[in-house]
Amino acid sequence: MSTYRAAQVAAASGPFEIVQREVPRPGPGHVRIAVDACGVCHSDSVFVDALVPGVRFPLVPGHEIAGRIDELGEGTDIGWQVGDRVAVGWFGGSCGHCLPCRQGDFIVCENLKAPGWAYDGGYAESVIAPVDALARIPDALAATDAAPMGCAGVTMYNGLRRSSARPGDLVAVLGIGGLGHLGVKYAAAMGFETVAIARGAGKADFAKQLGAHHYIDSTADTTVADALRSLGGAKVVMATAANSEAITATVDGLSHRGELVVIGVDAEPLRISPTQLLMSGKILRGHPSGTAQDVQDTMAFSALHGIRPMIEIVPLDQADEAYRKMMSGAARFRMVLTTR
Repeated sequence: MSTYRAAQVAAASGPFEIVQREVPRPGPGHVRIAVDACGVCHSDSVFVDALVPGVRFPLVPGHEIAGRIDELGEGTDIGWQVGDRVAVGWFGGSCGHCLPCRQGDFIVCENLKAPGWAYDGGYAESVIAPVDALARIPDALAATDAAPMGCAGVTMYNGLRRSSARPGDLVAVLGIGGLGHLGVKYAAAMGFETVAIARGAGKADFAKQLGAHHYIDSTADTTVADALRSLGGAKVVMATAANSEAITATVDGLSHRGELVVIGVDAEPLRISPTQLLMSGKILRGHPSGTAQDVQDTMAFSALHGIRPMIEIVPLDQADEAYRKMMSGAARFRMVLTTR
């Protein structure tokens, strides 16, 4: 029996170790993917630290997977064949029978099959995934660039295109890290007047290099809300920063009927009063990533506009170091594991 390598944690919050496992066969409705690259996402920590129910150890995380179909399970040969380049993101498949699925809203499936939670993820040389999780990678994208599109990329691209903003509107991206740097690129490419918001005056030039038309230093004497209002008010704020205080600080900078899209996760509550929302008809909503088709759309848009994530590539053997660097906030901006 042939084997493959995987980076696993044996217990909650434990270190990663490289292990050898037997290569499994895909069952009906599933394919086996030879993994070429896998992004290291902060959301992986939710599973590594067992912060959600149903986590089983040993655990192989990873939900930004790019690779090639290695074997087809029964019933998957319609539209797919061995050798196809595919990506699997946070959307790792849906149950198909809960109410959101019956309404066609698969990304909020009540039994969402996130890789690294519902099944072993992409910190490995091989993954078994449901066929409905597959997104086709365009030829123009390298696997290392395609992998982060499965979560970071699709979350920003899909969040922007499903927002109330239209080309020419003022759109702000709060935070220019792993998600935000892509958000600025997408917002500019979509024709929005783009504002980047981050801590420190020293990031202004970098924000402009990403395509931002304006930069707001959240540590300056002028508040973020006042700075946004001086620009006419934001139609949409994409809040990627994992900081509830920073997210809250943008609300009064929204235009009338402006929309705050919350993406960054923080355990602290948002301190927003009903009056802040009511008087100007403002909207507050969360945005959960996107389906396999959304991932495919994200990659196609990225290929068309020359948008690539800023990544640090490391071999699978260094999964523990890559994960710790991501968790420390030192990654610039997406750690990506490779198997070759």
